[in-house]
Amino acid sequence: MTFAANEGLADTSNLLVYSAMAVYALAFLAHIAEWILGSRSKVARTSSALTGEGEGEGDAGEAKATPPVTVTVRKGGTTAVLERSAAPKVITRSSVPGREDIPDGPGAAGGDEQGDTYGRIAVSLTVLAFALHAGAVLARAVAVGRAPWANMYEFSTSFSMVVVGAYLGLLLTKQKVRWLGLPLITTVLLDLGLAVSVLYNDSTQLVPALDSYWLWIHVSLAITCGALFYLGMVATVLFLLRDRYESRLVAGKESGAFATSVLQRLPAAGSLDKFAYRVNAAVFPVWTFTIIAGAIWAENAWGRYWGWDPKEVWSFITWVAYACYLHARATAGWRGRKAAYLAIAAFLCFLFNYYGVNMFVDGKHSYSGT
Repeated sequence: MTFAANEGLADTSNLLVYSAMAVYALAFLAHIAEWILGSRSKVARTSSALTGEGEGEGDAGEAKATPPVTVTVRKGGTTAVLERSAAPKVITRSSVPGREDIPDGPGAAGGDEQGDTYGRIAVSLTVLAFALHAGAVLARAVAVGRAPWANMYEFSTSFSMVVVGAYLGLLLTKQKVRWLGLPLITTVLLDLGLAVSVLYNDSTQLVPALDSYWLWIHVSLAITCGALFYLGMVATVLFLLRDRYESRLVAGKESGAFATSVLQRLPAAGSLDKFAYRVNAAVFPVWTFTIIAGAIWAENAWGRYWGWDPKEVWSFITWVAYACYLHARATAGWRGRKAAYLAIAAFLCFLFNYYGVNMFVDGKHSYSGT
């Protein structure tokens, strides 16, 4: 039986996508304001921690490296009590050898009052845009009467929705990930722009192989894994930039205006590296199950678990790439830049599997293209 799409709901979905893009654009501008117009007084503590130099009085004095916390022990009766001296709380420090005293920049949690105000506005706008975005995906699902990720347009809109949802979820659990906002919103705008201008597809028909409950399971897991792998990739790229910046400061070299205005506000390189590793390590088992679920679906649809279809091959290549990254960190003791390059290569494999295979390679998954 052929399902007739609800054209009114489909149009509503399209309108909500464009509305979400407009609000995301406002959030993008608010994030720009947060990073550019916010005070630099707290940022200078990173340079002070790296060079060991004081910054003088006033704002610069505020930027000095946090003094060590002293602990004394006094006995009261039979109980030993630890007393800590009053010292400012440092967020998270670098785990890079030789840079253990490098604090995170204020971009992790806002910073000064003015920058924090713009940041809060940006997050509020992101929440509103996410609500519109989620409404668009839900309206599309109801309009077509199936899972809203049967073609590249639907996959892209759902993918970017999950990315934003994951980011807001981290913020909701009090994670200091405000620094993700600007690159994330930028990418979401590009993804939605590509979806509505190049990938749009109003087809409601499913080929027999896709008409299965596995569409809800396998593809939704692939979208979720890709969104979280993306967060890890952003942290990895920022780690490479921040690590180079820290290395230059340690060597006594000056950095350009970009480093002064942006990189000093990021978390320490070690914090970014740790965040990326934890995300990739947590998602990898789910990605493994995603591939297994795809094989089970392939057996139901085509009578075989594995047929070396391009999508299957590149899913496995992506799995191997992330496995190599995790194995290198766990056994070879790789940290820092070498591990970061492996992580980026792994995500590029996922990205090619997402776009390249569907758009440029013929196979059994070609029907999921534009």
